[in-house]
Amino acid sequence: MKTALVVRGGWPGHAPVEASDRYAGELAARGYDVTTSDSLDSYLDAELLARTDLIVQCWTMGSISPAQVEGLTAAVRAGTGFAGWHGGIVDSFRDETRYQLMTGGQFVYHPAEFVEYSVRTGGSSFTVHTEQYYVHTDPAIEVLAVTDFVEDGTTLPVTWTRKWGEGRVFVTTIGHKLDDFDVPEVDRMIIEGLTWASR
Repeated sequence: MKTALVVRGGWPGHAPVEASDRYAGELAARGYDVTTSDSLDSYLDAELLARTDLIVQCWTMGSISPAQVEGLTAAVRAGTGFAGWHGGIVDSFRDETRYQLMTGGQFVYHPAEFVEYSVRTGGSSFTVHTEQYYVHTDPAIEVLAVTDFVEDGTTLPVTWTRKWGEGRVFVTTIGHKLDDFDVPEVDRMIIEGLTWASR
């Protein structure tokens, strides 16, 4: 049986409990043994992380201690998967560059209101109406989906993966509000990303 650790908290505007509960349930339905945590101190528990196949993080902004980020990044380097969506993964711990190196990207801006935009994945596309993230990304990521930024047409990554040592990292920038996950393509992308990232 695979194991997943869901770590959620930070800014409440991204509904960290409700959003992460949705995908904790999806993982459980696929046979994962799922543990949830409301504390970043989970990243200090080397024994727990070593036996965890996937960490799902939904923690917007906030601060992470040097010891916590060291525990997390070491676990991923050793093979634990790491995955998440929107601000819960790429607007976390803004002052911790070691974390940003691992995720392969960082949120920097979004238009003031929700916007409608198209997401392109290979030969297909779909539309969402939500926050559109402008992100700075690492050239080493593998981009799976892109969008054209509504303010200037710049093509930006929406969804990507990367390797971090022996671990796999999955990120999508969609997911500000709960009904974003009701878009079938978004839901499928996240579920597939979580299972891909697992050890």
